[in-house]
Amino acid sequence: MRSLSPPYAFLRMNNTIIIRFFMVLLLGFVTDRSHLCSNHPFATSTVPPDSGSYNILSSLETLSLDGHFIFDNIHHAAKDFGNRYHFLPLAVLHPKSVSDISSTIKHVFEMGPASELTVAARGHGHSLEGQAQAHRGIIINMESLRVPEMHVHTGKLPYVDVSGGELWINILHETLKHGLTPKSWTDYLHLTVGGTLSNAGISGQAFRHGPQISNVYQLEVVTGKGEVVTCSDKQNADLFYAVLGGLGQFGIITRARISLEPAPKMVKWIRVLYSDFSVFTKDQEHLILSENSFNYIEGFVIINRTGLLNNWRSSFNPKDPLQASQFNSDGRTLFCLEMATYFNPDETDIMDQKTESLLSKLSYLPSTLFLSEISYLEFLDRVHISELKLRAKGLWEIPHPWLNLLIPKSRIHDFAKKVFGNILTDTSNGPILIYPVNKSKWNNRTSLVTPDEDVFYLVAFLTSAMPSSTGTDGLDHILTQNKRILNFCEKAHLGMKQYLPHYSTQEEWQAHFGPRWKVFVQRKSAYDPLAILAPGQRIFQKALPLLRY
Repeated sequence: MRSLSPPYAFLRMNNTIIIRFFMVLLLGFVTDRSHLCSNHPFATSTVPPDSGSYNILSSLETLSLDGHFIFDNIHHAAKDFGNRYHFLPLAVLHPKSVSDISSTIKHVFEMGPASELTVAARGHGHSLEGQAQAHRGIIINMESLRVPEMHVHTGKLPYVDVSGGELWINILHETLKHGLTPKSWTDYLHLTVGGTLSNAGISGQAFRHGPQISNVYQLEVVTGKGEVVTCSDKQNADLFYAVLGGLGQFGIITRARISLEPAPKMVKWIRVLYSDFSVFTKDQEHLILSENSFNYIEGFVIINRTGLLNNWRSSFNPKDPLQASQFNSDGRTLFCLEMATYFNPDETDIMDQKTESLLSKLSYLPSTLFLSEISYLEFLDRVHISELKLRAKGLWEIPHPWLNLLIPKSRIHDFAKKVFGNILTDTSNGPILIYPVNKSKWNNRTSLVTPDEDVFYLVAFLTSAMPSSTGTDGLDHILTQNKRILNFCEKAHLGMKQYLPHYSTQEEWQAHFGPRWKVFVQRKSAYDPLAILAPGQRIFQKALPLLRY
């Protein structure tokens, strides 16, 4: 559709549009433009006071939608969990139908490459580096999309059809009504389906079931051309695998069909400690490669800390709190192996026997067996309990300069020797997760890249920068540590891959994807040729020609 252009546009403007026009002018004067020439972490976006912004706003007004745009009170769309990058969009779409998303993207696509307008899907805003932001673009609030209505299909191969903007915690509540549950999770469930499937979705079940992207039957996707496409392993398979782990580059996930399995009611939650990293990893690898093992396996590192068993991301309460309180680390770097067995109340005896048998084959420190029993729902939603506590203290919406790495099994000891207790001298500013997964459970046709070994480790530095802190808890210190870790990985040629990656140049992205970069570019050219989608990933820039092969 043709947009109005000054001076004739003013003859047809109603009061609302006039107000929005002057809002655009005002935003241009009150915000700076430093981000255009700098990667400063707290860069703030601008809306220049030109007629182009007004033309865009007025053209969006002409779209026939079931939902609506908002043009003011949009500062929330320039924030995320990382709380380091803040790029203000021009508008936020609250869609009520898939056609709202399709019409909006098609409208932007038809503007052609001369327009700088881009589109980003925003779920629960849990991205770390501004990946779901769109400077002077359009943010699509995916949580507004409630189509299709969630529906659980029971039977031999049960599944649930959900909107791409649905939260995983809501899916769990609904499937549990039918005695069913998704197989693979993230540690934090207040994330949208489209958000985690655009990355991978990893937690302690990944060694058995693979990540969440390995447990999807079908997707509905709106491409960068505005086309609505249903895809699966059998139908439009290239788009299906492109979108899974595709960082939002090829399409916006509007519907997903998620695989389900019978749900347990209870969880035996176990933690044991190690002082020897080699023994710790040997036991972890033994457990993930065993046919009969726990249902969940993770681990974390404890450096120079007294709170040995708990951290902000869980609410582990051992049956014997006195035993836990009396344990002393003696200043050692310790490694905690965290396991869980799922069971139903009538299976308690069998579960106890299985747990005892599995534990008997492990070599953890004597007298460091800590046990807890909670419901399946409480276990999966354990991080949310801690979130509420941190929010009450004002410690949730602070910078989170997280670093997530995938390290090949053959180099994990080199990594640990250099990083734990050397580059990092404490873990007071957030937990460090570390656990292995089986690559055989990860579909190599997706866009996600992983190390070239059958077993690799997720190592996640889940740090928080405390307010007004300039010491070891300060943002600059944490960023310096992260850079030292990345520099070591590069110089030591560990074969590491970043999970939830963040790079500032296309050359770095090309190195990240390696030999799969060619396919990534070809898929981008096919499904989002104008580079409209997910500009916050900083992989492609609109109006610049895509690389050709």
